[in-house]
Amino acid sequence: MEERQALAAFGALSQETRLRILRLLVVAGPEGLASGVIADQAEVPASNVSFHIKELERAGLVASRRESRSILYSVDFEALNGLVRFLMEDCCAGQIGLCVDVDRAVMCGNT
Repeated sequence: MEERQALAAFGALSQETRLRILRLLVVAGPEGLASGVIADQAEVPASNVSFHIKELERAGLVASRRESRSILYSVDFEALNGLVRFLMEDCCAGQIGLCVDVDRAVMCGNT
């Protein structure tokens, strides 16, 4: 991930509602959630959800897909993993084992 992309992602996540929405979508996994469900679970007015999701999409963290009459939103786990790698790539002079318990660390979508 390039620095410019990381800055866009951090900018999107620096707002409480967007962070809450992203965390809900992480829990939902690749299946994703419809905006009405997101609104209910995030306790945010439905009219505000699309604004926040648009910012997360613009930052490349969330993707949408149409399924029948619904639009489902899900986390782009590759982008989220890229953001985590961006943060950790220089950790402890490249010796990530000093910063993170590598045996216990699991990136999204990996086992």
